[in-house]
Amino acid sequence: MAQRFQRCDKRSKNQAALAAEVRRHQGATLTFSERFQEIRTGFERPFWVANISELFERLSYYAVFAVLARYLHEGLHFDVERASSLTGMFGGWVWFLAVVGGALADRLGFRRALSLAYLILTIAYFMLGSIGSAWLAPLRDHVPLVVLVAFVLILPALGVALVKPSVVGTTARASKENVRSVGYSIYYTLVNVGSTAGPLLASWAQEHGIVENVFRIAALSVFLMFFVVLLLFKEPRGSGEGAKASLGQVGKNFLTVLSNPRFMLFLLIFTGYWVVFWQEFIALPLYISAYIDPKADTARILATDPIVVICFTMVIGFLTKRMRAFHAIVLGTLISSLAWILLIVHPSVWMAVATLVVVAIGEIVQQPRYYDYISRLAPAGQQGTYMGFAFLPLGIGSFIAGPFSGWLMHHFGEEMHRPQLVWWSVVAVGVATTLLLWIYDRFARVEEVVT
Repeated sequence: MAQRFQRCDKRSKNQAALAAEVRRHQGATLTFSERFQEIRTGFERPFWVANISELFERLSYYAVFAVLARYLHEGLHFDVERASSLTGMFGGWVWFLAVVGGALADRLGFRRALSLAYLILTIAYFMLGSIGSAWLAPLRDHVPLVVLVAFVLILPALGVALVKPSVVGTTARASKENVRSVGYSIYYTLVNVGSTAGPLLASWAQEHGIVENVFRIAALSVFLMFFVVLLLFKEPRGSGEGAKASLGQVGKNFLTVLSNPRFMLFLLIFTGYWVVFWQEFIALPLYISAYIDPKADTARILATDPIVVICFTMVIGFLTKRMRAFHAIVLGTLISSLAWILLIVHPSVWMAVATLVVVAIGEIVQQPRYYDYISRLAPAGQQGTYMGFAFLPLGIGSFIAGPFSGWLMHHFGEEMHRPQLVWWSVVAVGVATTLLLWIYDRFARVEEVVT
């Protein structure tokens, strides 16, 4: 009897989803219940498991990122240029290796890739929090501190390089076409729940202990996700997917994307957005500490951006849903770039918060549409590879943002004593990026394919 009721319930859900799809094709506006049912039936379980695990991965990552620049500068006593460069390197390797991670995820399968990633991240964050521990003293005595720190900062990249393309690729494969754009909004919202919790957790950990505990809590968070993936995640296979690609095919996919000049040009131009954005984590904490309030809780301030994203992603996504994906990317880049003028006009803690609010609005406008745009360029079986390349601008941007930030802070702040020029330089990079994207849109844009 119970099985009969389950079959009837499943049949009614399928019928409701089919009715909603028919109404959609007829151009009718779906009711709330139809839209809710469409979302309920539009995602397979791997979608939810992967995205919830991503929430905890982002919590760990941004808890570490929120304290890293000031920890390196004030705790390990690196100068501002070295601390900025190391912080940029931390972010850079994480996103740069995601390109390779995407190809590996296609080969390993998303379940194996995620399991391996969370195990690597557990070890990496624990090691990062143990740099100053007594048991590493013999190593510190024989290896220059900057070399040791640089090596340890690379370790988290090995894990995140597998997590990001696996989760975004799972979102593509485990979502029906009619709710895929909603799936990316859900993905980005959950990412920002973790991104909010991370800095807040870092702030709490520093108030109630030592900064090294932030890294240990991060390690525990991803260790729990290792077991979640093992127990609950099932490999997704989207419609039209063939058998798992051979290693040779993975390499061929990688080279095919790499040899696409228009797509690679777009990624290169979009790097400018991330040079601007990463100043939020590299230059801003150091700037607030040096020129506004040395006692300011910068980890808590950095929670502003993801809080705004959580609250307004769905709203802004609805308002911009009729805008072409590439136009949303251009508009979001311009908004985030001009936001830093607020901090120039009135350098204060509250104006820093206001600046991050506007940066977040630009991020909301462009980022979900960016992932959607690239996912639609990927042929069947290559989502992991393409999504790995989608993170290339984040990595290159962070590599550039670190030393760029350090030079700006040293030259305009410590030498010229005109720190406001730091932010004028950042704005200039963002406006130039917007202009190049507009030119690209007119002459070289790759058309997205609706599948």
